[in-house]
Amino acid sequence: MPQMKTDTSLEQTAVSAQAIPRRRGLPRVQELGLVIVILIMGLGLSIFGYVAARPGEDNTFLNAGNLIDQVATPMSYYAIMAVGMTLVIISGGIDISVGSIMALSAFTGARVLQYMPVNAPAWQVLPVAFAVPMGVGLLCGLINGGLVVGLRLHPFIVTLGTLSIFRGITVVTTKFQELPPADRRIPLAFTDHFMRMEAWGHRPMPMVVMLVIAAIGWFYLSQTVGGREIYALGGNEEAARFSGLRTNWIKLRVYAVAGLTAGIAGMVWLGRFGGASTADATGYELTVVAAAVVGGGSLSGGRGTALGALLGTLIIAMIQDGIIALKWKVEYQLIIVGGAIVLAAAIDNFSEYLRQRRLAGAKASV
Repeated sequence: MPQMKTDTSLEQTAVSAQAIPRRRGLPRVQELGLVIVILIMGLGLSIFGYVAARPGEDNTFLNAGNLIDQVATPMSYYAIMAVGMTLVIISGGIDISVGSIMALSAFTGARVLQYMPVNAPAWQVLPVAFAVPMGVGLLCGLINGGLVVGLRLHPFIVTLGTLSIFRGITVVTTKFQELPPADRRIPLAFTDHFMRMEAWGHRPMPMVVMLVIAAIGWFYLSQTVGGREIYALGGNEEAARFSGLRTNWIKLRVYAVAGLTAGIAGMVWLGRFGGASTADATGYELTVVAAAVVGGGSLSGGRGTALGALLGTLIIAMIQDGIIALKWKVEYQLIIVGGAIVLAAAIDNFSEYLRQRRLAGAKASV
């Protein structure tokens, strides 16, 4: 009987591993659906922008300034964290502390950089500006993963606690609510000359960082053994363990990556705004989870892609931009994002129900 259980588990693991897209150059149906939604939303917002534009004024939506500065740049923080969140969700977990990690990373980076000369050279500034926020984020992610693995608690409970802990550390370790204070500045080599660097009249660096992180996430999930292990873990943890996978190590790894991406988002925030506040990124967890879920990540584990996370974030960013264009109250964003999570989860459950029925029919025919 134990041998039969092991064989069944191995078979389930193989099925879970097959969830990773193998085709090259062809996006999955999920991503194609998201692209269609984005095109429809873009068309609607473009038509509204054309109608609402004043004589001689460019379309308020369909122009490079709006698409880069008002859509791509603000969504960069969410998208970077959504890539890390997608890894966690694929593994069958969740991390709702990413907003607090982002704030702590940005605030710690500001605390260190404020003591460097404002005109310090880039070779001195940039390594510190990268290493400090990313190191803080990675450490927080390792703490989350260590607690999930070591205490064997549900990830929601662990990260709900660390959400408050990391935010509390940000507040109690300084007498300032914002850094740097009025008499100091973050070195220009990181702010004006890097993260706010202009190109063709725009400041695309946050968008560039976002695309690089999404590309790395895509490569890791679809082209490496480590990525396939995450899918196997989320598809069936017991089967993955019977197959010899080090499930605790995989869990620790995905939470570390989620913390690292939150640290990178904090770095981008710090460079763009030239400072940080103890209240930064409050409530960002909801948007990041929504982006990952709308992008195809399954809260039951086993499914999701980095490209889907990027497209899901873009949909939410377009909703935010549309709310501003329609001159609606900002609070409507909370309603729409919350509704998107519920709708995406319901669609995922229905899709899983249909998949199980097809599998049952295939077994019955055999």
